[in-house]
Amino acid sequence: MYHAYNLMTRTKGGVSIAYLDEMLEGQAAVLSAKYLSPRKSLEVLDALKASALFREDQYSYILYPNKDLSGFLSKNVLPNDRVESSELLQALLAKGDTSIIEKNVRNQYHFNGQFGYAKDLENALDKIKDEDLRALVLKGKDDVLDIFEQVFNHKAFTGRSGTFFGYEGLGSIYWHMVSKLLLATQECCLQAIEQRESDEVIGRLLEHYYEIQAGIGVHKSPKLYGAFPTDPYSHTPAGRGAQQPGMTGQVKEDILAHWGELGVYMKDGLLHFNPSLLREEEFLSEPGTFSLVHLDGEITSIPYPENSLVFTYCQVPVIYVKGNESKITVETMTGVHRFDQLHLSKEMTNQLTARSGEIVKIIVHVLESQLR
Repeated sequence: MYHAYNLMTRTKGGVSIAYLDEMLEGQAAVLSAKYLSPRKSLEVLDALKASALFREDQYSYILYPNKDLSGFLSKNVLPNDRVESSELLQALLAKGDTSIIEKNVRNQYHFNGQFGYAKDLENALDKIKDEDLRALVLKGKDDVLDIFEQVFNHKAFTGRSGTFFGYEGLGSIYWHMVSKLLLATQECCLQAIEQRESDEVIGRLLEHYYEIQAGIGVHKSPKLYGAFPTDPYSHTPAGRGAQQPGMTGQVKEDILAHWGELGVYMKDGLLHFNPSLLREEEFLSEPGTFSLVHLDGEITSIPYPENSLVFTYCQVPVIYVKGNESKITVETMTGVHRFDQLHLSKEMTNQLTARSGEIVKIIVHVLESQLR
């Protein structure tokens, strides 16, 4: 897995680098960056599935690893060895000065409860005027600030997702990030197909893609999802159903992923149809009619045959039909045009995207052997 978000700390000798916990967005980012080969992408997805980010009950991925937070009485407790090795802190304690730390009846040391940030501590140290302590302050200030960071670890604070228990808190699935992972994984699948990777690599990448997809709410029962599966939701906390419905970022990625499955994309100004990820089960076994809103705003219906699927592009119906050859038939207001390749001409692409009304219907004949 990849550490996409790291912590840089300035030191006297330069900088030090530390890692945050595993992050789902870091994995989605590296997968979509086209930095990795398909085989390396597969290694990341394998590691992700085996990591602490995988949530078995929802068969999906949480944003950060779940963890046990320390209780209230365990907070703001300084390590005894650090206090005992600090000349400054020992001198303050000996003088009974509690402006920086104090000792409780359990022989535990605590920072002044008024400190919210390291800057508060630094200001308090600068205010020490006792001449006997000034030299020790100059000598030991950095060490005391280091103890403060060790106790509170502020530089690794990531917000509510790592400190809250309910609202988008610990153990939560952030659904828009799962959809980003889905889209990134699809890009890896398409890259592997384009680069003619082995059937094993392509097949295993596709397994990850469809497993991630199956974990998204629309593919679940209301009982498992804990909400209406057809609604987009913000997050699912540990032990509860999906929360906060609304038009979240998840919707955008899910739509893009579906277009990717249909294999519809623009390249060099031409509209292409290359459904290399499309599953055979998406095709309808019985003929029927498909309703759509025409360019003039009227609702109309068109028939479709068995073993086909229908969608619209720029409000023009596109019918995928299973067959033994790849070709496109375009019905226009003036006649029928046929293409032996799975992309439209420049002229027809422009007519389609301009919504000129010239194109009535597009029939794409898809090789049955190409389907998943």
